[in-house]
Amino acid sequence: MKRNLSKCPVCEGELIITRYECSNCSTKIEGSFQQTGFSELSDEQIEFIKVFLVSHGSIKEVERRLGISYPTVKNRLSEIVKALTGAELEKPQSYDVLEMIEQGDLSVEDALKILDKEK
Repeated sequence: MKRNLSKCPVCEGELIITRYECSNCSTKIEGSFQQTGFSELSDEQIEFIKVFLVSHGSIKEVERRLGISYPTVKNRLSEIVKALTGAELEKPQSYDVLEMIEQGDLSVEDALKILDKEK
């Protein structure tokens, strides 16, 4: 089965759901149904949310399960929050930036730009 589309592939306009059909009894329900913000997320982001929930929100556990660094977990969380709410999470702290350099997730040049903005 295909994933739910949220944007028109032609003009990028918002799509609305107008019909549901039961796969068991073929009952059809028609109308205008609002999409959830989750339809905006990629498959990778949905999988990340599942791991985050199974890990009870423990960033350390998410790191272990996905084999990614602390800053990467924080960045993915920030991306998901922004996609769902439009809100930005706090900027990375100096420690996070240094960890990202160490893990190879961030170049020194990009790190200097981030740290310069913290001033």
